[in-house]
Amino acid sequence: MALDPAVKNLIDTLNEQGLKSFEQMSIAEVRGVVESFSDLQAPNAVVARVVDTVYPGPGGDQAVRLYIPESETPLPIVVYIHGGGWVAGSLDVTEQPCRALAADAKVIVAALSYRLAPEHKFPAAPEDAFAALNWVVEHAADFGGDGTRVAVMGDSAGGNLAAVTALRARDTGAPVLRAQVLIYPVIDGTARFPSREENAEGYLVTTAAIDWFWEQYLATPEDAENPYASPAKAADLAGLPSTLLLLNEYEVTRDEGVDYGRRMADQGVPVQVELYEGLVHAVYWMTGAIPRSAELHGAVVEFLGKQFAG
Repeated sequence: MALDPAVKNLIDTLNEQGLKSFEQMSIAEVRGVVESFSDLQAPNAVVARVVDTVYPGPGGDQAVRLYIPESETPLPIVVYIHGGGWVAGSLDVTEQPCRALAADAKVIVAALSYRLAPEHKFPAAPEDAFAALNWVVEHAADFGGDGTRVAVMGDSAGGNLAAVTALRARDTGAPVLRAQVLIYPVIDGTARFPSREENAEGYLVTTAAIDWFWEQYLATPEDAENPYASPAKAADLAGLPSTLLLLNEYEVTRDEGVDYGRRMADQGVPVQVELYEGLVHAVYWMTGAIPRSAELHGAVVEFLGKQFAG
């Protein structure tokens, strides 16, 4: 399918503005560009309460923001981990998608911050994410949540961290997760799939940029073989929770996601894979600029509704 017209218009506009590829920027520039995604988002949905607090991470307290809809009964919880190549991203730039998810899925969204690379390389981020999940489950009742109905969710590098968190929860036996939602996850530090060549340039996030993000994140090249850095390296995927995997046609990481979904399904994990033709990486954060980003949001809402039923 041809590139979605709204996506093409956005890419053309950014090219006219002279936007550089991420690997050509400084860390500060990358972080500024990622924060600017707020300008591409729809207006914020209304939720009953937004609570800023902290969870105790291995390297010290980290921020977590709770989006809590009105409810007279305990609500399911989605632990959301933002993307940004492990280098960038924040609670502020993901305010809109988190509010929309809480309002439309009728769930508590616990959006967490974590230590960023290159100042804090692997394994800092996944250690924080797993600590946050445990804190959320332990304190669920304090903010009206149901600690027996919990999912992890993330996009891009956050999808990596969500997948790793699900692996760690399975490996340790707790917390028990109902589901994982992986939105165009970056999950293979040595990936050599065709989409790396097919979509290497011209679709917002290049192959060179993905490689650069991995370089910022990993402490050593050998870390790319560690399943808690590259979940695609996990040989045993059995026992993972029900999974929604959202991928886009024109993205570098498409095929590693397809392969991960196939391997999970082969090992008995209930997997729903959605491949969106004409779309590119990062559209989940572009609700104001890319109307079809609503398709991804709708798929997440529908999937979580089924997983949390009962």
